[in-house]
This record gives sequence, structure tokens and C-alpha cells, in this order.
Amino acid sequence: MQTLFIVATPIGNLADISPRAITVLSNVDLILAEDTRVTRTLLEHYNIKKELLSYHQHSGRGVIGKIINFLENGKNIALVSDAGTPGINDPGNFLIQEVINNLPETKIVPIPGANAAISALSISGFPTDKFTFLGFPPHKKGRQTFFRNIEDITHTVVLYESKHRIIKALENLRQLADGRPLVVCREITKQFETTYRGTAEEILMKLTANNLLGEFVVVVGPKPKKQKTEDEE
Repeated sequence: MQTLFIVATPIGNLADISPRAITVLSNVDLILAEDTRVTRTLLEHYNIKKELLSYHQHSGRGVIGKIINFLENGKNIALVSDAGTPGINDPGNFLIQEVINNLPETKIVPIPGANAAISALSISGFPTDKFTFLGFPPHKKGRQTFFRNIEDITHTVVLYESKHRIIKALENLRQLADGRPLVVCREITKQFETTYRGTAEEILMKLTANNLLGEFVVVVGPKPKKQKTEDEE
């Protein structure tokens, strides 16, 4: 039976890949890559020589049809993203649904590994028994609504932001989630990995043009509980 493997890859440090992932990538018939150049660097590091096919958010029906055809012919395929776990904030989930719809007998197997949101949560110190992951905020339309909605979420919130908009995002949080503690992780697992803790105001004071590198994970702590007044007690 043909298998589609959903393979997590490192989010920075190339050593953060499991032996199982290396075995799967070494043995499949085809690897679907978000950016073949990025994936080829990883494969060359582990001396893996496999056929690559580009699959990303702009891939059309023709590419999906080609993938379905590979699976119909009994080929095993691995799906990877540029970094982290496919299907989390990337178009992998759409492909998986297409495979389920067209070839329901296909085995879909997760190969767990790195994920930036979970990595940031693990060091946040905030409650993680319940959290909301929001991905990237919209660039323009809907951006204010995105941040206003965070006000209504009382538990821990995780979002991603690019170096181009992290200052703007923190300014939004300063206005709309004032007082909630934040953990902001920059370049997780990479050479210049940095973790900032404090309010949005405090973290804004630490970020300068010299350290706005890479992508950021922002963890917003739960909404502080209101203190009961004597009349309420």
C-alpha cells in the first residue's frame, strides 16, 4: 500500500531531525518540498539523494494531480516544509485532504519532530493545558481585528510574526493586551537564538534594528484574573 509520510524537519539546527525521519527520507520514492533549494541543503547534509518535486501554497491542480498519480502507482512520498512540521501553518493540510478524498486507502503517517510554536510554548512558563494558535497575523486587511480578538481569549495564545512586522505586532499587543506577559522567541535553535520576556512595552525597549532577524514566535500569557472586591467575596 502506498504511503504519504508527513515529515518534520529542523527549524534551524540541522541536528534537530530524528533518525526515523532520515530513514524515511532515504527510502521514499519522491520528496515533496516547499522550496527544493532549502530541502536539498538538508538532504546533502545527510547524504540523501532523492527526486524532489516542488509543492507549496501556489501549486496548482496539475501538481496535485501529479502527486495523486504517483501514489496511485504505488509510490511512497514524503512531504516536508522548509522548516518544522508540514500541515501546521502551511498548505500541507490541503494536500492531505486531497489525498484522502481521491485515494482514501493511502496510509498517511506522521514523522514527528520540530515545531516552532510548541518549542516556544515549552519554555514560556505559561499554562499550556489550553492554548490558541493563530499563525501569522494578516499583513493589512483584518490585522486590527486579529489583535482585538486576542483580548477575548483568556488563555495562552501563540502567533508567528516576521522581522518586518514584529515591532508593529508588539505595538498592537501593547495597545490591546496591555499588561499580559509575553514571551518572544527569535531564531529558535539557530546561532542567534534569543528569548525576550516581559510586557509588550518592556520587550519593545529591547528590540533594535540590529536584532530584528529571522522569524519570531510570540506567546501571550493568559489574561490576569480580576481581583475580587470585598463586596464580591
